[in-house]
This record gives sequence, structure tokens and C-alpha cells, in this order.
Amino acid sequence: MSGYPATDHNPFRIAQKQINDCANILGLELSAREILLHPRREFHVTFPVHMDDGTVRLFKGYRVHYNDAKGPTKGGIRFHPEETIDTVRALAAWMTWKCSLLDLPLGGGKGGVICNPKELSLRELERISRAYIRAISPFIGPEKDVPAPDVYTNPQVMAWMADEYSSIVGTHQFGVITGKPLQLGGSPGRGDATARGGMYTLREAAREVGIDLKQATMVIQGFGNAGGYAASLAESMFGTKILAVCDSSGGVCCQKGICVFDLQQHKRQTSSVLYCHGTECLTNDELLAMDTDILVLAALENTVTEKNADKIKAKIIVELANGPTTPEADEILYDKGVHVIPDFLCNAGGVTVSYFEMVQNAYMYYWDEEEIHRKLDAKMTRAYREVLETSKKYNINMRKAAYVVAIERVVEAMKLRGWI
Repeated sequence: MSGYPATDHNPFRIAQKQINDCANILGLELSAREILLHPRREFHVTFPVHMDDGTVRLFKGYRVHYNDAKGPTKGGIRFHPEETIDTVRALAAWMTWKCSLLDLPLGGGKGGVICNPKELSLRELERISRAYIRAISPFIGPEKDVPAPDVYTNPQVMAWMADEYSSIVGTHQFGVITGKPLQLGGSPGRGDATARGGMYTLREAAREVGIDLKQATMVIQGFGNAGGYAASLAESMFGTKILAVCDSSGGVCCQKGICVFDLQQHKRQTSSVLYCHGTECLTNDELLAMDTDILVLAALENTVTEKNADKIKAKIIVELANGPTTPEADEILYDKGVHVIPDFLCNAGGVTVSYFEMVQNAYMYYWDEEEIHRKLDAKMTRAYREVLETSKKYNINMRKAAYVVAIERVVEAMKLRGWI
């Protein structure tokens, strides 16, 4: 195989290149590579929705089952105006490796609808949520494919979707969706699971690199769900000083440290981090280049590229977003000695607690939040250490090591099932 160049930053080409690089390390045969490099199945759907102004709009959505060798596929649903099938394919691939890396009995899936939730009323959002689930209902289910929240979707959207699916099949099937409200079978600890899992891996990485998190500084790109929780958890768990954050509107910084509570209150009131009391404004590029111990990437894909990787001064990068670093940037960061906690390890807390939710739904008994945190810590810590050991064994960066661990398990499952 000649490989898949990722020069255009197409997310699926990047995912394929990462798979192919790992396959070269493992020496995988052609048949295994071909299966790994392509989705097992994907669905393109269109559906009409009645808008509040009386018009009818046609929306387009996707659902991809990337690989289900280890079990039912699992993955979020995004509502985004710039959603593409290649983004969904890439995210479904990364979910496959994420579930495998955490040794969950699940495959990887992903879904999305091309829409802008910021321009929709609550009723329009509900109609789109229900219409999308009606369109993909033949292809999902607790033993087929289990969606979850992602960008611009939330527990309320999941509740509508679970209710719609239950109406279609005629029985209570709340296990078809995770990330639901607690009253509908959601799991304690799901809200901050992605960020909390990332903080557990940061704790381990700091020990490896030799950073005292109580004395450390952090900057955060992206201040939505994952970034917001990361800020508050880093502050409460470790006492880490937050120097700067940014969202889609811009960034703010304070060398003395930002009060996370005040910033969260300000964002709730203004929908932006800009002009929070006691802070100065800065650009996204300035934030990425700040002199800090820890850089948290909690926004979208392709944030760190070959054009800006050499400007990063952080000692540890915490990838809470999916695909924030391109392969070219990875090589630059590795050569600089930056310790990158790769996305499908770092942000796997969300799918891990989603798996816990599936288990609890199946036997209708629910754990308390303390037990969820304990189980999540054990899973994330074990996965981090396996990746670190593999990185040292093969003398490769952490992302390639994570791929090696995850893909070896998927390939073993495919062999056992007789696919190859």
C-alpha cells in the first residue's frame, strides 16, 4: 500500500493515513488493511421538517458503522452546518479505535445532520431530532448501533430521539441512546465524563513528564462542554492555574490565573468568554503559542498543523477534541519532545461512561457517581499505561502507539470471526 497523504487535511484521509502507518508498524496483511481502511456500512438520509414559519425544509444526515468486529457500533450524533460525510467517516473510525483501546465490547459509529442549531427554535430542533431518528431507525438499536450526544446535541436531544425510537418499535427502548437525562436511564457522571477521563490521563502524563500539576499552568482552546469541564476539573482536582481560554468568538487570558467559576458565569450570561472581568483579549493563534505547561485542545479538527506546530511551547497536549492534530504536526511535536495524549485515548471517558450507561440500562440497576468515577479512573489509567508502554516498546509517538494497541485488538477480533 502506498499510503494516504493527508496534505488536504481531509479528516477521513487523515484517519486512513494513521491506520496505514499503524498497519506498517504491525506488518498487517493486505486483506486486514483493506477492511480497516473503509467503513463497513454507511447511510445517507434526507428528511423533510416543518419549520415554525410554515415552510418545509429538507435536511440531510448520515450514519456510519465503521467496524463492528468487537460488538455493536457506538458513537455520537453531531448537528453542524458544515457536517460532511468524510468527517463522519473519520469520527466513526476514531470511535472504533477508541472503544478498542478502552477494551469495550463495542465497534465504532458516528452520525450527523447538516443544520445550524443556533438558528433553530426548540420546537424545530425537536422535529429535526425525531425526523433523523425515524430516517435511521432501521439501522440502530441496543444490539446494532447506539448513538450518543456530540457537537451541538445534548441530553434533551437524546431524550427526544430515545422517545421517538421507542414509539417506532412499540416498546420502551431507552437503551438505544446514551447520554440521556437521568430520569430516562442516563448514567450519573456522564456530563463531565469526557473531560474527567482526560484529566485522569493528564495526571498520569504529568507523572511521566515530571510536572507538578499543583504548580502547573494550562490554556484551553474550546470552552464548550469538554473545555469548560476540563477547566473546572483541573482547578478542583489538581489546583492547576488556567492562564487562557478561547471559544468561537475569541480568547481571554490572565497571567495571575482565570477564575473558572467567574468565566463560566460570564459565558452563560453573554454566550462568549470575551471581556470577562479581569482578563485581556487574545487570538486563537496567540493562545496556541502561549508559554504554558499544558495545552488542552477541546474545539474541532485540524487545529494544530504543520504551519503552527513549531510555535507550541506546551510540554503536554491534552486532546479532548477529535482529530485536532494533523499527522504532519504530530511528527513536529514528537521531535520537539511535546507529550501528546492522543484524542481517542484522552477523550475516551465519554464513550466509556456511555458504555456504563448501556450496561446499567440492560439490567436496570444504576451505580452512584462515586462508583462511576472509580470505574472510569481504572479504565483510563490502564489504557494510558498500555499506550505509554507501547510507545516506548516501538519508539513511536503516543498516537501511533494508541493505534497499535487498538488495531491489534480489532484485527484479532476479525481473525477470530473469520473475516480475514
